[in-house]
Amino acid sequence: MSKILAFAEVREGELRNVSFETVAAARHIDESGEVVAVVFGGIDLEELGNEMIKFGADRAVTVSDDKLREFTADAYTQAAMAVIEQEDPDAIVMGHTSAGKDLSPRVASKLSSGLISDVTQIEGTGDEVQFVRPIYSGKAFEKKVIKDGKTFFTIRPNNIAPLEKDDSRSGDVTSVDVEIKDLRTIVKEVIRKASDGVDLSEANIIVAGGRGVKSEEGFEPLYSLADELDAAVGASRGACDAGYCDYSLQIGQTGKVVTPDLYIACGISGAIQHLAGMSNSKVIVAINKDPEANIFNVADYGIVGDLFDVVPKLTEEIKALKG
Repeated sequence: MSKILAFAEVREGELRNVSFETVAAARHIDESGEVVAVVFGGIDLEELGNEMIKFGADRAVTVSDDKLREFTADAYTQAAMAVIEQEDPDAIVMGHTSAGKDLSPRVASKLSSGLISDVTQIEGTGDEVQFVRPIYSGKAFEKKVIKDGKTFFTIRPNNIAPLEKDDSRSGDVTSVDVEIKDLRTIVKEVIRKASDGVDLSEANIIVAGGRGVKSEEGFEPLYSLADELDAAVGASRGACDAGYCDYSLQIGQTGKVVTPDLYIACGISGAIQHLAGMSNSKVIVAINKDPEANIFNVADYGIVGDLFDVVPKLTEEIKALKG
């Protein structure tokens, strides 16, 4: 029986959804293996460890230190290596998030291990497991297998469904003392933009705007639609470069890569850099005045029309359906 470490991500004292997805991925590669959740943070983490167990982990290991309150590569690498050395796992899985993309190659280097990044699908189990990941900006996919050494991979958020929560599950939650020292980076304060919306990287539905929104005010109909759908609002690089919205909303090759259940592209032409960040969405709806826009080539449904006419009507229809 193998042992698999599933690394959680904590933001502002709460587990991110990708944490539960890592447990599901770990369980997928070996259903009978021992899945050990790993949780870092600057608070008492026993409750979060128990939450990971309810989502499928067998037990949890925590490292609580004020230096882990916010992610820094130095501190998290030291904590990760301490847990890995103690547990000696056969496999390691992390989220392919901004933190995971920074942490995983550092850990792999220290372990002299290979790393498969940005996995979107896992096929087979045990010795037959294959990891599927996009290449060439999502225009093709490759399958990788690991022949020797530790199985180490990161998963793209929103691609591997978490297991159903079982409140009856229980397991041991133990803490590891790690001396975190010689930090080159120390986070004194984090100032985040105030937002009442859904986290873009974990949203099931995204309404995105491009240059076609024409102005900052042009995003207002998109926000109204997003409110009705409990969706997040995103943007193309063109909209961000034009100053219509903040770069934190950018989706694409140089922005966030998202895979929601529903992606509504409003006034987005469909540049290849943008498609690289959203083309793996499960259902894509494109709204654009230009019938030749490239976005229609990847869309499941297309609406040729002015977004300022279409989006408000769509919002009203959804309101009516909701009663």
